[in-house]
Amino acid sequence: MTQHNEAPIRVGLLGAGTVGSQTARLLVEQRDELSARTGRPIELVGVACLDPSKVDAPWIDKALLTTDTAGLCQRADIVVELIGGLEPARTFVLTAIEAGASVVTANKALLAKFGPELYQAADERGVDIYFEAAVGGAIPLVRPLRESLVGDRVSSMLGIVNGTTNYILDEMTTKGLDFEVALNDAQAKGYAEADPTGDIEGEDAANKAAIMATLAFHTATSIDDVTVEGITSITADDIAAATAEHKVVKLLAVVENGEAGVSARVYPALIDENHPLASVHGSFNAVFVHAEAADDLMFYGRGAGGAPTASAVVGDIVTEARHIAQGCTGPSIPLYKDLPKAPIDASKAAFAVRFLIRDKPGVLAAIATEFADRGVSINGVNQDLQPTRHDPGYSGELQQLRIVTHQCDELTLRETVKAVCSLDFVTGTPSILRVLD
Repeated sequence: MTQHNEAPIRVGLLGAGTVGSQTARLLVEQRDELSARTGRPIELVGVACLDPSKVDAPWIDKALLTTDTAGLCQRADIVVELIGGLEPARTFVLTAIEAGASVVTANKALLAKFGPELYQAADERGVDIYFEAAVGGAIPLVRPLRESLVGDRVSSMLGIVNGTTNYILDEMTTKGLDFEVALNDAQAKGYAEADPTGDIEGEDAANKAAIMATLAFHTATSIDDVTVEGITSITADDIAAATAEHKVVKLLAVVENGEAGVSARVYPALIDENHPLASVHGSFNAVFVHAEAADDLMFYGRGAGGAPTASAVVGDIVTEARHIAQGCTGPSIPLYKDLPKAPIDASKAAFAVRFLIRDKPGVLAAIATEFADRGVSINGVNQDLQPTRHDPGYSGELQQLRIVTHQCDELTLRETVKAVCSLDFVTGTPSILRVLD
């Protein structure tokens, strides 16, 4: 016979920033409805922050504010970690687990670095750890990987998982803006942080790629296993050249489980304007999952923002509250495989390389020879691009030469580009972009 426990399920919130504040709002404003869905009252018992005087959200009772974060971890049934970063977040999460609390977090950096350790700690203590908001904001992606697709074999995932960079590239494409102008616009509108490094250098997407690979392939994949390229080198010329070829530039996270092992990569790529990812605008995210039986799945939605991310956080809180109310735990994260990590030269792709050249007879033949000598096959050449800036000491206009290759490995491609750049008529830094098949 089931015994009914009417005691409130205590939620401790660590962090009162953008997402933390919106999470508190949903918990307070929807308390009755969330409790009805759970079967027991859900009560916010504390909000830990560095400076309570700076918290001005009207829905957060000032009496709940505390600087005793460790103490809150030990008196809550569910600890919601939204402070970000590696430490002290890791210590607080482990403190909560040791105290018998389940954890909900949106901290992708923490999970990309210490995920397997935290999953094991939770499993050994008999509590849950949920993190839907760590990848894709409001998009339900993590739970389908943990539960819906657990009977299938996922072979690859790729998509747009960073709203800031997608907004910047989208503005550059639709409005013809330079990178810096688009970045400043993103900051003014709140889509980019004051220090946008983590986004524009691809680090945020890389953290998410590590989590995606770990869940999809049941093998521990760390941020240290992810190769990363950001978008800081993307210029208006790159965007214009892509547009002329009916393509767009997107920053992609790509994880694959191939013959050579698991690869997790983040890089800007050219995709055809008719590809579904080409129509993902603004700060939206979209992820494709390819599984053996399910075939292709696409997840799309708001990838950032306080309220959308808080939606995913509160969804995890209610899920865990239901488990507590029913006296059970959710599914663990089985990392039973120890798959090798694929070397960088195991991955092949087509590339678009844009050189700046001092145009004169024989240039194209000399460049083609460098490609041929290294076994890189050329698929197409476009010299009909707008001339670019003048080179100091050079009286003529610099020309843009764009070469698209057939599939080759990246190391060979970069060696080829380096050789071309040593030719006396090539100047500046070439642009290298993968071409999505």
